Amino acid sequence: MPQEKITFEEFLQAVDADNLAFAQSLHNQLLEHNCKAAFEKKKSGPLASYKIGKPPKALMNFVFRKQGMLARVYGEHIAHYPDFLNTLPTEMVQHLEQAGDCGRLVSNTCSTKCMGYDFTVGGARFQKCRYNCFEFLLTEQSRPFIAQLVQHELAQRQ
Repeated sequence: MPQEKITFEEFLQAVDADNLAFAQSLHNQLLEHNCKAAFEKKKSGPLASYKIGKPPKALMNFVFRKQGMLARVYGEHIAHYPDFLNTLPTEMVQHLEQAGDCGRLVSNTCSTKCMGYDFTVGGARFQKCRYNCFEFLLTEQSRPFIAQLVQHELAQRQ
């Protein structure tokens, strides 16, 4: 069943007041950096997807879950900004600890095409799945770090 495409304005209707300015600002910044945006209706709520490059590769998504709105950043170049990762607040590091391990990196049980992330934060090593590793709940504390993570990744991809 094909997903139903929606507009950015329709996506914004689902965004709560606390996250509205952040979502709009990050959307504008991503478009300024030549990211391609797409919006769809999903079972859990609207999805905003941003891709960059040739061929276009996912940079980040906004997704909705029971706990609220989340940003999923695809940190393909995290090895280039380890100092930034060490500045993440405790709530975000706790999410990294709870995120699923990468089957390919940990036990070689996932597809050979799947590439997880292998990195350290505060001396702790993480080998995490790319799909939920950098997927953070939008909060007052996390929003500035999410924006910086996106900026670091953008800089490496351009």
